Amino acid sequence: MVRHTLTPGDLRDLRVEPVKRSVALEDYSILMNISWILRADASIRLLKATKICVTGKSSFQSYGCVRCNYTEVFQTQSRPSGGKWMFFYIGFPVELNTLYFIGAHNIPNANMNEDSPSMSVNFTSPGCLDHIMKYKKKCIEAGSLWDPNITACKKNENMVEVNFTISPLGNRYMVLILTNTVIGTSVSEYQEKLTRTSVMVPVTGESEGAVVQLTPYFHTCGNDCIRRKGTVVLCPKTGVPFPPDNRKSMLSGWLPLLALLVATWVLVLGICLTWRREKIKMSLPSTMLLPIKVLVVYPSEICFHHTVCYFAEFLQNHCRSQVILDKWQKKKIAEMGPVQWLTTQKKTADKVIFLLSNDVSTICDGTCGKSEGSPCENSQDLFPLAFNLFCSDLRSQTHQHKYIVVHFREADTKDDYNALNVCPKYCLMKDATSFCTELLHVEQQASTSKRLGACHNRCSSL
Repeated sequence: MVRHTLTPGDLRDLRVEPVKRSVALEDYSILMNISWILRADASIRLLKATKICVTGKSSFQSYGCVRCNYTEVFQTQSRPSGGKWMFFYIGFPVELNTLYFIGAHNIPNANMNEDSPSMSVNFTSPGCLDHIMKYKKKCIEAGSLWDPNITACKKNENMVEVNFTISPLGNRYMVLILTNTVIGTSVSEYQEKLTRTSVMVPVTGESEGAVVQLTPYFHTCGNDCIRRKGTVVLCPKTGVPFPPDNRKSMLSGWLPLLALLVATWVLVLGICLTWRREKIKMSLPSTMLLPIKVLVVYPSEICFHHTVCYFAEFLQNHCRSQVILDKWQKKKIAEMGPVQWLTTQKKTADKVIFLLSNDVSTICDGTCGKSEGSPCENSQDLFPLAFNLFCSDLRSQTHQHKYIVVHFREADTKDDYNALNVCPKYCLMKDATSFCTELLHVEQQASTSKRLGACHNRCSSL
């Protein structure tokens, strides 16, 4: 009944995908990950919340809504890093083989007798053979995680040998050999302690290339358990005598000499490796042999393969550091959420490195645009989140010693992140030796009022 002079517009994008969440030991819950992007226009200043409603239709109908409130008023149409405002909500349970209608609209709602902008998408959940849905409790009880490892071969014109692994969920199985029709069948029961079994199935037709269908009967799913398939091939021939080898006696005469040569080569290689290790110990501090954890964060415009991977290799090979990258832990980020994952990694890491790029070459742009792991594929830019954590640490005067800035050319930090100017800066490969030394001396650095004042204005606006 409240009439608003102005109301926000609709969303720019709305997407849905299932995710796996562990509820208890060996008990997984599949939930709906709903993500949306806000439209970058002036009406974003009026936005207070986004309401999401989900309707599910299968054997029975379900309906639920959630209101996601924004805790602060949007001051800009896009994020400080330049990207769109993106949010996600995980909470609606996903059932098997169900059609879902997901609708979302911004709040405040449109006034009465006015068009109400909204966005909706459809999502059909897959069955138990899907790589995510197979972790649902009902699917696990039906054998979704069971790998029977079926092998089948044609022994002769009238017999097929089928081998498979028995599941601990049950001990009764039916094997069918199929072409256009059923040409062979066998039903067997086995002891529960047995793990691998072999079944001889009589057939009434040509069996090479036929389909093997294995049907289990578990007490959890009865006759509706997941069926597995294999293919019949020719059995390998056994018992064929090997032709005599006239070169065996000649080879036995060379074996002692060959063994001596191998032993000599191993001894020389061991001496070389020992000398090289001692040389490294003399040229680098002794503490460099102790690995430390380093979390590397980088803006989305950096070419991952040509810059980030090169830098990670440098940390591992020359600075004896254990590197943490978001690209290498996509599964954990999807399960924990980007904010929780980043907070956890920051606490466990000895150092947090902001890797900056002063410019991006056209060669890098062309390659990154077509390769896996490129910025175009990067759906979650963690750099702004890491920067916010950095600013929080400066305000509370804790963990300031953790942060380092690394770049490849001399340049000032972008205005969006000029608070990083208070951190130690290193230019690779110019400052490679001093950079590695800094990593190996993890010390608490006393914060000064000058540093806090330098970044307070910038950090407080985020």
